[in-house]
Amino acid sequence: MVDELNCVLSKSIIIPAYNEESRIKQVVLNLVNDFPGQEIIVVCDGQDNSRIIVTDLSLKYPNILVLSFNHRLGKGGALIQGFRAAHGQEIGFIDADESVSTTDLKKLFQALHNVDGVIASRRLKESKILKMQSLNRRLVSKGFNIFVRIIFDLPFTDTQCGAKVFKKYAIHDVLDEIRTTGFEIDVELLWRLRMKGYIVLEHPITWKHSEGSKFKLSYSMEMLISLLRIRFN
Repeated sequence: MVDELNCVLSKSIIIPAYNEESRIKQVVLNLVNDFPGQEIIVVCDGQDNSRIIVTDLSLKYPNILVLSFNHRLGKGGALIQGFRAAHGQEIGFIDADESVSTTDLKKLFQALHNVDGVIASRRLKESKILKMQSLNRRLVSKGFNIFVRIIFDLPFTDTQCGAKVFKKYAIHDVLDEIRTTGFEIDVELLWRLRMKGYIVLEHPITWKHSEGSKFKLSYSMEMLISLLRIRFN
């Protein structure tokens, strides 16, 4: 079966799904419809019914792969498991909150043709924001972005937007070096790819803030400490 998948799949799309039972079905169905036949990997590590919902969908759509864990992995840990399981030659991930639409995800994959990675950015002038975050979140996000630019010398305007796509060979070249397992994995992943000379571009999107985000502002300090350890150790 794996050999057959490798022959026909060009894309794998990973969704970290920690307690996402209220919206995971629609998110997965949107991806199934917009990426017919391509691999959809849902990583479930919560205590709700997400894994049951997605497992039921996988009985109808064999391109859905469910990875189920009984302990909290963190966003980074979930992505790492998804990266290791992916069969596609192009690997993307998207948040379950649908802040970025599957239409924009398709555009990211289309832009991946001549580069190693493409990431969504809310801060490019061509991007559109339909619903803004709270002022506190915007201030924290801006401060975090300044920190990333200074400490990691990354040129990106938005490292944390929840949609990114990469060539499989680039991901696997850095996968064993990834140490973070939380929301800060986006920064570490981009930094390690840049350190190895891979070309990653930003792409404009239409974005909207969605309620029920698993990210809390209280995580910010923990993320900063984790990234400082990665950068200077």
